[in-house]
Amino acid sequence: MVSERIYNISIAGCGKVAHLHAKAIKNIKNARLAGVWSRSQDTAKSFASIYKTKAYSEIAPMVLENETDLVIVCTPHPFHKQPAVEAASAGANVLVEKPLAADLRDCEAIINACRKRFVKLGVISQRRWYSPVMRVRNAIDSGKIGKPLLATVTMLGWRDKAYYDSDEWRGTWKMEGGGVLVNQAPHQLDLMLWFMGDVDEVYGVWKNLNHPFIEVDDTAVAIVKFKSGAIGNILVSNSQKPGIYGKVHIHGENGASVGVQTDGGAMFIAGMTG
Repeated sequence: MVSERIYNISIAGCGKVAHLHAKAIKNIKNARLAGVWSRSQDTAKSFASIYKTKAYSEIAPMVLENETDLVIVCTPHPFHKQPAVEAASAGANVLVEKPLAADLRDCEAIINACRKRFVKLGVISQRRWYSPVMRVRNAIDSGKIGKPLLATVTMLGWRDKAYYDSDEWRGTWKMEGGGVLVNQAPHQLDLMLWFMGDVDEVYGVWKNLNHPFIEVDDTAVAIVKFKSGAIGNILVSNSQKPGIYGKVHIHGENGASVGVQTDGGAMFIAGMTG
């Protein structure tokens, strides 16, 4: 009898979201948490002691010593490039928390490193697996709305000063790379693209409406033209206290519509959510 293969998974970055991944790995029968790395060795050692694995000070040894199949990058996104590139260069597949990076140069560096070593690269988009989201996708795939012609994304949330003060990189162009579009709206934008396909053209405007203590956008509005000929509208904002909802709707050529509310109410509590 052939024994079931065990997949070795390592984690880079040991903050809040890393605990979710570690617990999930522990619950996968044919996977093991092979090692962890953090920018802070003390944090890595503490995390490793909780999950009974080994802390590493460098990415490459963590990958090579454990024959790591996958490295999950859980650092804040301004710091994704280093662990992602080093993991790929050592031969591991890479799964990165959203967004991929803070700017296009870092994104390209990660993509190129994975291409060079012929390893897989993924960005976590867990809302695709929500049951209501799957029903929307199935309705589109089965032709219930005909050809998708119009998409709307509306996300009206709130981020207060405590949120931006919780990490030094938040709210800055140099580190965060943007505001609501980069860090809060990617899940809804990902769903729109998953439902509608590739974009041909986009134009819009961003504003900082009521967060004078940050540099970046708290609100953005855009019009999208898809390669299919369909169109879309995006309205995303962090300026509605305490947060209203996040919704994605798709409207078809036969007049039928499908949609999902992905978020509702207060979407962030400083120190408790990401």
